[in-house]
Amino acid sequence: MSHRRSIEVSTDERVTTVELTDRVEAAVPETATGTCTVFVEHTTAGLSINEAEPRLREDIERALTELVPESGWAHDEIDDNADAHLRSMLLGRSVTVPVTDGSLDLGTWQSILLVECDGPRTRTVSVTA
Repeated sequence: MSHRRSIEVSTDERVTTVELTDRVEAAVPETATGTCTVFVEHTTAGLSINEAEPRLREDIERALTELVPESGWAHDEIDDNADAHLRSMLLGRSVTVPVTDGSLDLGTWQSILLVECDGPRTRTVSVTA
């Protein structure tokens, strides 16, 4: 039987990363074994498993802004955030992590990162294990 919890995440910049690993693990039941799916319920944010080192997080933010320019997109005529939709599409909206006895089975340097592409905002992230 799966268990679902939501995490609220507030961001303070247009493009930024937020480390969620501890919050996700706290949302996993202590007896869970199998997999945990983490899903961001928005079209302008994404999730990634990567190293949470601050300079790498800056590099992720820089790479996304360089890969997808901020302006010049058709969708901008509606709400001026096409770049955020395109960046989140590159990232994906979910990650799946193995779980043993309520603990995430991540590698030594792996962390779960929310990547905000259209902030500042409050995001809802669901954790199902």
